[in-house]
Amino acid sequence: MSKFLGNLRLGVNIDHVATVRNARGSAYPDPTRAALLAQQAGADGITAHLREDRRHISDADIDALVENLSVPLNFEMAATDEMQAIALRHKPHAVCIVPEKREELTTEGGLEVARVENKLAHFIAPLRDAGCRVSIFIAADMAQIEAAARIGATIIELHTGAYCDAHHEGNFAVRDAEFAKLQEMSAYAHSLGLEVHAGHGLTYETVKPIAAFPEVMELNIGHFLIGEAIFSGLNSVIGEMRRLMEEARA
Repeated sequence: MSKFLGNLRLGVNIDHVATVRNARGSAYPDPTRAALLAQQAGADGITAHLREDRRHISDADIDALVENLSVPLNFEMAATDEMQAIALRHKPHAVCIVPEKREELTTEGGLEVARVENKLAHFIAPLRDAGCRVSIFIAADMAQIEAAARIGATIIELHTGAYCDAHHEGNFAVRDAEFAKLQEMSAYAHSLGLEVHAGHGLTYETVKPIAAFPEVMELNIGHFLIGEAIFSGLNSVIGEMRRLMEEARA
């Protein structure tokens, strides 16, 4: 019997198709078109982050994704009343709660669940009642994982950014330490009954070690895939990422 707990899914984040579109204030490239191409290429789901400042994905994009996708939508959002109302209106397959700061270029770390445990528990309850799978984006930290389990999240997504950044900077001591934390905390989260996902900064070079964790059920990858698609096309890069993921699982 395989040591793996299930098939490894690939969620494709299409945020940065919208980044390119918004750089010129044009109607193209269309994130929904990219999502449908990713779906045809074998993505198991589509991730989109509707930020408070709407710097990339727009409300209209979410409307179009909900209307057109046949694979699950993972709706990333900050824990605000506005975003909760949008999620409850659309009832996406999954909602991933992420930290958000206006001045950051991208999500810089995991959510500090333990500091606002009561607030988050009340925040996610209506989302769960509406049938959304609720995920919390956190660092590979025991206290945060335990807090996520206590508030009633069914899924955690481990932030792989520090591991990936250290690898690409050639800081292999830090990379290996971050990798060890991710490995240990994946197993720990699973032991608490949480479904484990991972993402942020993953590339062809960094994906296989994470994909080899038996507890990880889903990887969410966006910026790298959209960037590589400029050179090779979305179908090709998704195919290659899936090949590497499957190789790691084998």
